Amino acid sequence: MQHKFSLFFASILATGSASAAEGLYNVGTEAQNSAPLKWSTGMSLTYDDNVNPGNVSKDSATSLNPYAGLSFLSLTPQTTWDVFARLGCVYYVDKPPTLVDDVYAQVRTTANLTHRFDERLRLSSRNAVSYELEPDYAYGVATSRQSGAYLFWQTDNSLGYRWTERMATYTGLNLTALEYSGTTNQVQNRFTWEAYNQFRYQLTPERSVLTFDYRYSQTTAGGLASNSTNQYLLGGLEYRFSPTAILVTKAGLQIRQLDVGTNSNNPYFEMAMDSRLTRDFTLRGFLRYSIESYDTVQYVVAQNTYYDFNKRQTLRIGISGDYAISQNLSLFSGLDYIPAKFNDGTRVNGPGAPTASGLSSDLFNASVGLSLKLIERFYGSISYSYTDSTSDVTPAYTRNRISIGVSYQF
Repeated sequence: MQHKFSLFFASILATGSASAAEGLYNVGTEAQNSAPLKWSTGMSLTYDDNVNPGNVSKDSATSLNPYAGLSFLSLTPQTTWDVFARLGCVYYVDKPPTLVDDVYAQVRTTANLTHRFDERLRLSSRNAVSYELEPDYAYGVATSRQSGAYLFWQTDNSLGYRWTERMATYTGLNLTALEYSGTTNQVQNRFTWEAYNQFRYQLTPERSVLTFDYRYSQTTAGGLASNSTNQYLLGGLEYRFSPTAILVTKAGLQIRQLDVGTNSNNPYFEMAMDSRLTRDFTLRGFLRYSIESYDTVQYVVAQNTYYDFNKRQTLRIGISGDYAISQNLSLFSGLDYIPAKFNDGTRVNGPGAPTASGLSSDLFNASVGLSLKLIERFYGSISYSYTDSTSDVTPAYTRNRISIGVSYQF
């Protein structure tokens, strides 16, 4: 009986905090088993037929991508540590003139901590740092590639407390920063701090939780972009279909205020799903609609002018899956679709009209790959990705990438 009640109370608190490590895919679930320290090293060869999309010239390039990484998961009755680190680089064998350097660092680290002081109180800390060339769409901050490397970091720290058998709260602070290298990209730099409180009410044991979120955030923007303040009033439902399948949804109002520009009230929606459909098949997904504070400054080619758009209405959809075909062969794939509309634009630099509205962009990205165990501890992989971007504000482009790699785990 004691074990059953412990599971019941854990389910009230289990999914309360947003994850920095998993971005929009996060559903807040915690690991169930420890994993020993694991090291890995590898190398991939990549052909890219449009290495710097958005430029007038379409340049192809071949790169080598060596890396080394580690991961471990420590789970005790009181404390859970989940750590991952991967360090590598991209070396362009035949660097095109549109790229500044031959070598770009690729670094990604995450460190997540959960500490249970007792059955009622717990601390959750989720942290991530990335420095790389390619924006990761799952973080929810990028829609297209910039011409330089970027640094992204996020730390989300919260306290969860169970007030009664059914009622719990999470209160926390989330810090996020995005910084691009190179002076031409600094208009996209952002720093955001967000304080939040989430009320949680358990509808049914281990199945469904009602949530209500209040978030208050301030974003400091770089260059020509306006600073902004956003408040969110969200109601939600978390439903666990089975021990290995959960759906998290939230919807409500986003109240947006800008230092320079038009204030607005807008609908907001987010959803995340994580499910192991069978022993061999895992499927994850997310969806978010919001007015974003990223990529608000756009150069409109038709006007030869930069505009800061007060309303960048963005829908982000992502799906990823893994399927173990056999003990030694696995298939993995992913898809991202990001349509956006740009309205209430104010001229910030250039000779064009003072305002701009009614512009749009669409980005589609899909990838598929295979991973094969060659011999004990040695793995090989091959993957292909395709990107198609159409836009009223930036040049359209398509992009194909093929990668072949080998890795060793120990």
